[in-house]
Amino acid sequence: MNTVSISEIKRDVSAIINRVAFGGERIVLTSRGRPKAALVSMDDLERLQELDEDVVAHRARRKAALEQARAVREKIAARVGGVLPDSVDELRELREERTDELAGLR
Repeated sequence: MNTVSISEIKRDVSAIINRVAFGGERIVLTSRGRPKAALVSMDDLERLQELDEDVVAHRARRKAALEQARAVREKIAARVGGVLPDSVDELRELREERTDELAGLR
């Protein structure tokens, strides 16, 4: 990725924009040697926006799945008459049992 200073962009704005728009370059604009902004093509911008929308949709699906899991857990707890044990503890016990089984086979 190329870098261009703010003073260069002021001087050569048209040529730099054409490099981005038609040449597919991505240019980081710098001020006093530090990155300040970036110039990207419209195609790149559209891909970034689609990616952002995908991330938002993924988060919404994940949140809905977690809410559904919580609801199922509450239903199960209501049926058994209490709070369910922590799944981490259950998994730990299952692993220990399996480890003991495997150790007995050796």
